[in-house]
Amino acid sequence: MCGIVGYTGHRPAVPILLRALKDLEYRGYDSAGIAVLDGDRLAITKKQGKIANLEAAIGPLPAATAGIGHTRWATHGRPSDRNAHPHSSCDGRVVVIHNGIVENYTALRSELQARGHAFQSETDTETVAHLLETEMAAGADLFEALARTARRLEGSQALVAMTVDEPGTLVATRLGNAGGIVIGFGNEETIVASDLAAVLPLTQEVAFLADGQVARVTPSGAEVVTLTGEPVMLQRRRIPIDPVTALKGQYPHFMLKEIHEQPEAITDTIWSLATLDPPALYFDDLGSAGDRLAAVERVVLLGMGTSLHAAMIGQRYIEAFAGLPAAADNASEFRYRDPVLDDRTLVISVSQSGETVDVLEAMAVARRAGALQVTVCNTEGAQTTRVADGTVYTRAGLERGVASTKCFTTALVALYLLALRIAQAKGRLSEEALASHLHDLAQLPRAAADVLRRRDQIRKRAVALAAAQHVLFLGRGLAFPVAMEGALKLKEVSYIHAEGYAAGEMKHGPIALIEPTFPTVAIATQHALRSKMISNIEQIQARGGPVTGVITEGDAELTALCDAVITVPAVSSWLEPVAAVIPLQLLAYDVAVHRGCDVDQPRNLAKTVTVE
Repeated sequence: MCGIVGYTGHRPAVPILLRALKDLEYRGYDSAGIAVLDGDRLAITKKQGKIANLEAAIGPLPAATAGIGHTRWATHGRPSDRNAHPHSSCDGRVVVIHNGIVENYTALRSELQARGHAFQSETDTETVAHLLETEMAAGADLFEALARTARRLEGSQALVAMTVDEPGTLVATRLGNAGGIVIGFGNEETIVASDLAAVLPLTQEVAFLADGQVARVTPSGAEVVTLTGEPVMLQRRRIPIDPVTALKGQYPHFMLKEIHEQPEAITDTIWSLATLDPPALYFDDLGSAGDRLAAVERVVLLGMGTSLHAAMIGQRYIEAFAGLPAAADNASEFRYRDPVLDDRTLVISVSQSGETVDVLEAMAVARRAGALQVTVCNTEGAQTTRVADGTVYTRAGLERGVASTKCFTTALVALYLLALRIAQAKGRLSEEALASHLHDLAQLPRAAADVLRRRDQIRKRAVALAAAQHVLFLGRGLAFPVAMEGALKLKEVSYIHAEGYAAGEMKHGPIALIEPTFPTVAIATQHALRSKMISNIEQIQARGGPVTGVITEGDAELTALCDAVITVPAVSSWLEPVAAVIPLQLLAYDVAVHRGCDVDQPRNLAKTVTVE
């Protein structure tokens, strides 16, 4: 997740870009840069580290009235001055900033190098600058060059570019779900950014680019077309100036915004820890803990609430990939036992904030026992990262909704990759197996985006469930923690009593509750012990209980068997929890909205639990 901004108008651009980058710094802060049109040249300044480093490096401010800026969270290429954005073409006449992943950048880079293009960075973004240069050399203006280039890019991204050949003009596009592009319209000045937070200090009149749209931005406004050149009439709206509205963007609630940010957050987490070509894992923040993984003989995973559900799935990953005995435990219970730990035990704590008191106290128990500790965390410099021997950061970005969504799915991705890293250290992961796993992961953001497009299907089920007093969630195997997470989300935001059960437990008590007014949500995707789930569903329906099935698309048998279904795309068996949980998040959200609940601030709950 990165922050992008562009300005064109009548005022000096540099102060506006720097102020906007500070408003966007929560989206990334390992490097930052700006490019402004200074006469007949592009003046580019970029520095590793926070925006204060960039400010110090700029020196005397050019009197430019157009420019672009970027604050980065690294995925392709380590944080450095040369990998910071903006990136320019060989001739230095085109410059681009980017949020997202060019999934086919390796092939594009090879093609461009064969044509004589020289690359200055390790990033996927630089390929876009060279592609724009190629299209313009063939006679296209920057607007058409971006449309042609966008048609060649795979994956989700947001891009802004400018050229010395068209002073005062910026171009921008949004492809897929890699964050938004918002355009703000002022008095003979226009701003383009990834978030409202950067726009509202300049103007309240805005419009949002949709997937597959390309914009030419000038001080007087914006011209927008689709990738195929069809004109688009932008729908402008007036946004109140307040920090909360700015961060929500076009969404009515933070929870919905954060659910929709998951394709981008998953993408950023994957490629901050791995590369596809060549297949490799990068766990720089593990530090010395990485060198000790080979000696690990047992793993304990700790968490609370949503993080505990992630830990339960992480347990299965570690057992399957690394071949080590693993156990997931509730941190608040763990800390009051006398757990069996030693220096051959790896303790993995999962905490999105890194400040949860029960997790920190459990880590203190592990430290006294001499266990190796790794934390999975979404917050740079949080307390768990200071206590642990090594850290695996998720790249979900700021999560404001109390009910965690994108921090859960990115934690699953991080645990998946950590399990592969442990397997690698134990000599159980071949290069071919690693390549296969990373290929499967690379498909996941697109699958997550596909689920989000099925919102209407999910909303219909929400209306049906909103009147329920109790809901049972069932799952088997990897779907059991997903059922628990689905039930937790529904409880948190809609105040409906819900329970997540291992489906095999149903006949050991919960089946007594089944009746026509007691709905069940069954997670019965392709690899989630589907045949056993069919038996469970039949037992519920024999007692008059209505069943909503979360199933893999194309499953005609379950479609006919369930009262209603929510379909998800087919993914790797190990990654089905990510695909299956997103509709449950949306279901909980829509039920809560239908019931008039305060979605972002549910009663009695806090985002981070720092007291017992």
